[in-house]
Amino acid sequence: MTVSLELQIKTLPHSPGVYQYFDKHNIVIYVGKAKDLKKRVSSYFTKQHENGKTRVLVKKIVRIEHIVVNTETDALLLENNLIKKYQPRYNVLLKDDKSYPWICIKKERFPRIFSTRRVVKDGSEYFGPYTSVKTVKTLLDLIKELYPLRTCNFDLSDSKIKAHKYKVCLEYHLNNCLGPCENLQTEKSYQNNIQEIRNIIKGNFKDSLAKFNQLMNDFAADLKFEEAQKIKEKVTLLQNYQAKSTIVNQSINNVDVFSIVSDETYGYANFFKIMNGAIIQSYTTEIKKKLDETNQELLELFIVETRQRFNSSSKEIYTPFKVNVGTNIKVTVPKLGDKKRIVELSERNAKFYRQEQFKQLKIVDPDRHIKRIMTQMKKDLRLQKEPRHIECFDNSNIQGTHPVAACVVFKDGKPSKKDYRHYNIKTVDGPNDFASMEEVVFRRYSRLLKENEPLPQLIIIDGGKGQLSSALKSLDILELRGKIAIIGIAKRLEEIYYPEDPVPLYLDKKSETLKIIQHLRNEAHRFGITFHRNKRSKSAIVSELEQIPDIGKQTITNLLRKFKSAKRVKNASFTELLNVIGKNRAQKVYQYFHSSDKPSEKGINTN
Repeated sequence: MTVSLELQIKTLPHSPGVYQYFDKHNIVIYVGKAKDLKKRVSSYFTKQHENGKTRVLVKKIVRIEHIVVNTETDALLLENNLIKKYQPRYNVLLKDDKSYPWICIKKERFPRIFSTRRVVKDGSEYFGPYTSVKTVKTLLDLIKELYPLRTCNFDLSDSKIKAHKYKVCLEYHLNNCLGPCENLQTEKSYQNNIQEIRNIIKGNFKDSLAKFNQLMNDFAADLKFEEAQKIKEKVTLLQNYQAKSTIVNQSINNVDVFSIVSDETYGYANFFKIMNGAIIQSYTTEIKKKLDETNQELLELFIVETRQRFNSSSKEIYTPFKVNVGTNIKVTVPKLGDKKRIVELSERNAKFYRQEQFKQLKIVDPDRHIKRIMTQMKKDLRLQKEPRHIECFDNSNIQGTHPVAACVVFKDGKPSKKDYRHYNIKTVDGPNDFASMEEVVFRRYSRLLKENEPLPQLIIIDGGKGQLSSALKSLDILELRGKIAIIGIAKRLEEIYYPEDPVPLYLDKKSETLKIIQHLRNEAHRFGITFHRNKRSKSAIVSELEQIPDIGKQTITNLLRKFKSAKRVKNASFTELLNVIGKNRAQKVYQYFHSSDKPSEKGINTN
């Protein structure tokens, strides 16, 4: 399906991410980042650009692709990777990885921690890259404030320390270092601090917070309030700081990530290429099901085809579940950590793509959109037929007064308001929802049968097993049991009840089927409540006018037809009343509302 540029823009998500513009030769001509993809991309096509190059760029755009990420920081890092890969004509190109700083935990006996723009494969740990030098400096200052670490570059081997080769420096006397060079701090103690620092850089503060809170309480118990205050400040720093990127992790290199989501007729698969801990490529597509293929079958097909298309030689792939794609590829199903988060991000992109396809499909091919929804509802609700025609019933009354019912009708998943019907309950006294439901269902379908009108494929009763059983009694009398599917929906937990089945069905809270059922139920409730409110309001008006002595129903009808409400009747002048209901009745109505006033007939000819 060829999608117009306007439609592509219209269905973009309001999420942070990276967008890519392609020209008529399918070449990437620009890569950009956005806090809100839809707003940012739309601005290119709605604003008058002063820059001539921007105007030329917009004219050349024929297709848009995008990748959804979690944060603006992730978008900036991903934008940088894609610019380096594609070198688009209209982007400012960054020369190399020196653009962004990293935090290094050096591979040493007493590791140093410092900032660097150069990643060296010497076994050291690197965290980043960070989008801002200020961020790195803030984090290193935090670490320095929390933990005393060495800053010298001496070789602190066990033999040299025992030989007393080094002496403590000024940093030791300033309490910034605990003197491992003179064996004043053990390697175990130092490594414990490094582990806590490693967790802090990753954003895992639990252990460090517990340690500092205990230390703060110990100082307070010993009345060392100044030391306790310093620890409290450290705790506050930890609680306010977050340093974690789900996009970049230096330990993940040359890996392909695949995921899939699907519905009855289509699968939506996503592919990420990870190099040196960063996403450098993303591809999402729609796969039409020929039979009832499983997600595993579709994903295996997608993996083989995609790796061939992009000439991928990665020896490892990450997937949300086990797949069989040959013995030469290591398949990892991550359970936690950064690997798990990358797979989740891939799934999120597949879900966003699916939503966009639905939006575009709804505009371009509404018949296919309706068919998809009806097929999904048929499967979810275990129906024999697609529910193209659905009717939903709801009762309304307040302490048994003015009992009414409403029937709303949906056709092809949309409200058909011309078919909505109100019902005054006639055979039930007092608040009896069960009997009211039995009456209204009988009246509705006996009339449809009598007038030879089409019956629905599905009836929804707003209520649990009690209301459902009452509705079934009427269907039995009309011999419609088994000819029309009927379910009840309870309000508390959105349980779906079936006739003669004590175990309710629980639909996914995000499913389209449940959303349509909720829409039906809410529409029936709204329609019924509106009718009930109007009926009570009309009743209250008539009741007030009925209190006027010697005024009959026809007079009340004439007054309401003219003045619309009791309040306007009350505020009407004697002359206005006289013109509607005559002199005698006008005097009675006027004097009822204005007992201290005498009606003025000046200028009125009453002959």
